[in-house]
Amino acid sequence: MNNLLKKITIGIGAVLCLLSLSEPAMATRIKDMAAIQGVRSNQLTGYGLVVGLNGTGDKNNILFTRQSLTNMLKKMNLHFNKNQIKVKNVAAVMATANIPPFARIGDRIDITVSSLGDATSLKGGTLLMMPMKGVNGNVYAIAQGAVSLAIPAGVNDRSSHLLTARIINGATVEREIPFRLEGKEQLTLSLFRPDFTTARRVGDTINAALGEGIAKIIDAGSIRLNVPESMQQEHVAEFIADVEGLSVVPDTVAKVVINEKTGTVVIGSEVTISNVAVAHGDLNVTIQGQNPQYIMELPGTSTIGELVNGLNSLGVQPRDLISILESIKAAGALQASLEIL
Repeated sequence: MNNLLKKITIGIGAVLCLLSLSEPAMATRIKDMAAIQGVRSNQLTGYGLVVGLNGTGDKNNILFTRQSLTNMLKKMNLHFNKNQIKVKNVAAVMATANIPPFARIGDRIDITVSSLGDATSLKGGTLLMMPMKGVNGNVYAIAQGAVSLAIPAGVNDRSSHLLTARIINGATVEREIPFRLEGKEQLTLSLFRPDFTTARRVGDTINAALGEGIAKIIDAGSIRLNVPESMQQEHVAEFIADVEGLSVVPDTVAKVVINEKTGTVVIGSEVTISNVAVAHGDLNVTIQGQNPQYIMELPGTSTIGELVNGLNSLGVQPRDLISILESIKAAGALQASLEIL
């Protein structure tokens, strides 16, 4: 029996990736778990033309491309009827970008451009000057520049995605999104993964480090921060930095995630199993049992990581392992949620 329980790596037919976090959870900085409400990036979009394509632009039946080109030429005192324009080196595109919080006028941001018409490639093109607007219709940036497809070396162009490109630092911020920290008496800290236990730990940690009453839990995902009066005018940013630098051990939900396609099993640190016996094909497994006919025995409330490692040492195939875990969950002995991808 002891020989069977040794954790020996045995080759199996498919890839089995087991992540069993049996060690105590590590402390995480608050800045990696939460963010100040309102301090976030905003999305920008724009419509424009990419020119300089080598005959790979939109065809003549794409009317909005010809209309856009006609309008642009009119602004340059060149007047043509759109039906007279027949070019293959122009493509209509939509551009998207994220403007980060506290972006200042003159800052540069990256943009992504994607073809709107029936162009076959944006390779070698240049985006003409184009306004980037927010959801309120205001222009926040101006974009322009040569597009880059970033095709991997050795990859055939025809097999690559040629209709979406990037322009690094392709847009200049022209309008700032207002968000002032000066004078703030209260801030709200929003957890990326709402959890009442984690929220309480964050609040207790902040109060212990910065003073009682600084943090008050609102719900599972929000903690209200009362900015000390001495820091409300010119030192709110320093206060936020002090909060972000604190470390907390986040609580986790007991969960097992299984990818049936790849045979991957990911196990959380809090997952345990209760008394159960499983027979699967030629394999018999018991948890908290003394019957000698069973091949492998584990004590009750063992971690599922011990179970999986034991099954792996016996050469159990990933598909059989998934079936065993599903059966243990159905029997109510798996003290965790089971998620099948």
